[in-house]
Amino acid sequence: MTYRYLTQNALTGEWLSPHLPLKDVEFGPELNGPGQLRGTLSPRLAWSHPELTDPGTTLIYAERDGLLRWGGIIWQTEPDGNEMTVEAAGWSSYFHRRHDLDGELGGRAPYVRADPCRVFRDVIAYAQSIPDGNLGVTVDDTTSKTTVGTPAEPWHSRWWETPVLGEMLDDLVQPADSPDYTCTTWWGTGRRPARRIRLGYPRLGTRRSDISFSTGVNIIGSTPVTYSADEYAQVIIATGTGEGRAQQRAIDAVRNRRLRLEHVLDLPDVRGKDVLAQRAKRERAWRQGLGHVEEITVRHHPAAPIGSWQIGDDVRVTVRDQWTNWSGWCRITGFTIRPDTDAGETATLRLEPSGAHQYPTAT
Repeated sequence: MTYRYLTQNALTGEWLSPHLPLKDVEFGPELNGPGQLRGTLSPRLAWSHPELTDPGTTLIYAERDGLLRWGGIIWQTEPDGNEMTVEAAGWSSYFHRRHDLDGELGGRAPYVRADPCRVFRDVIAYAQSIPDGNLGVTVDDTTSKTTVGTPAEPWHSRWWETPVLGEMLDDLVQPADSPDYTCTTWWGTGRRPARRIRLGYPRLGTRRSDISFSTGVNIIGSTPVTYSADEYAQVIIATGTGEGRAQQRAIDAVRNRRLRLEHVLDLPDVRGKDVLAQRAKRERAWRQGLGHVEEITVRHHPAAPIGSWQIGDDVRVTVRDQWTNWSGWCRITGFTIRPDTDAGETATLRLEPSGAHQYPTAT
């Protein structure tokens, strides 16, 4: 297992360092966000890498055994005692530093009943069409069944509001039935880094039965399991289109010898009662589960080698210690890899209950 960190000029593509000697490195992607990298450098070594004094234009990559594992833009370098801290973020972070100065994304908008995947791509295309603004990021050609903008309220981007392009991207993936995205990097043709934003609909990732995480096997350290009734409910009231007595509604409830707890699931765009019933049943299924693991730290192990999972995957997690004996399915919403720790290469996975994300069905 050999890591190296490479730097590159964002505009010219010139390689600046084939082996930036970072230490204490941690990096990783996230769901619907850019992901981050952080590392440190000694002052003596920092002087020999002038690109570190040019944040915002310097790209950095993490390579493991010849494969690019992460890529992004260095945004800050800061002396801290006897070290220099280097901080970077993934490709989508760039668009939070860009605005729509022409309005309507240069004539691409407004949108009426448009696929948010299309709007997402148009935001990136507009940003990269401006001189000195082409980061070389490509976006998946994924399509979705959800829409943004209506005849009564089209989706606009008005130049006088100086809208932030990155905030547009965040808004497009915010609703429960929206696509997912994450930033990825790999070696493309001619050993040139491919900088990509992956779009997934109805979701990124899949349920993984080939890997698992368990205390005493590959989970290291203490893993708290939170038992809370704040999210618990065995009665779900799903509401759809309409107002007053005309509002569509479906109730899914069970009796399970527990005090009755109710939750309202607001789905204003859903018209069919059968769809409301399906969504209510699915919501109840995950809300009836007690016990939640927010984070685990794992070591490289055949049960789940580091690098074998992806953002959005559902994985089986089992925690057994003096406090609990818990097992359940969790969704990976982000992870941070630390190549050099006392336990060797480790990864910290950020998790949410697998059913917590509502995926769309036909309306």
